[in-house]
Amino acid sequence: MARSNNIFTRVEKKYSITDRQYAAIEPMLFDRMHIDEFGLSTVCSVYFDTPDNRIVRASIDKPVYKEKLRLRCYGVPDPDSEAFIELKKKYKGIVYKRRIFMPYEEAVAFLSGHAPMPDDQIAREIAYALKIYPDIAPAAAIFCERIALYDNDDENLRITIDSNLRYRVDDMDLTHGTHGNPLLPADKHILEIKTAFSMPLWLTKLLDDNSIYPSSFSKYGTAYRMEQLNEIGGHHYAQ
Repeated sequence: MARSNNIFTRVEKKYSITDRQYAAIEPMLFDRMHIDEFGLSTVCSVYFDTPDNRIVRASIDKPVYKEKLRLRCYGVPDPDSEAFIELKKKYKGIVYKRRIFMPYEEAVAFLSGHAPMPDDQIAREIAYALKIYPDIAPAAAIFCERIALYDNDDENLRITIDSNLRYRVDDMDLTHGTHGNPLLPADKHILEIKTAFSMPLWLTKLLDDNSIYPSSFSKYGTAYRMEQLNEIGGHHYAQ
């Protein structure tokens, strides 16, 4: 079956969890949920921004409305590998995501202005975002190992758990691998709950029983802050 471009509208909540908390909730999650089409995968993303970091700086200020543009692959891509271009907007806690897919090499060319815009409404929205941000370009590559789960009874409920988060800012070509600096300590993970409705009682209780509470966390925002600290300390990452 051919894959369709996607539009998502949902609530997303993030939680920072330890190894101990992960081990405690894992049996219940795998009993109530199943792994999605990508299974356990390495998520490779490139986040785009302006030369003055306008997008990430606005996001860090926690405005009512914010947006981000990224290129994403599941696994280290080849030029012909499937890639997703995602325009993600958040307004008053509701996430609106537009996503198109194409081969990685074509996606890179489109985002850099070296390929024509696909004849698609979502592509036109992404092209408009490229137009309104002057000189937008790849700003950070971020990687993690992800388990993605769907609820057995409610396909609108999705949970992802990201581990071994790392980033780099010197090489935006995802075909070059997933090397980078750590974003979090090795014993920390990011759990994200995505749902169109309220969380089920079993999940609310599972989080409460294990003292897991919402935690604001942005992968790109964290990478940006770390780079700022590195530059202040004179230890800018280079590889």
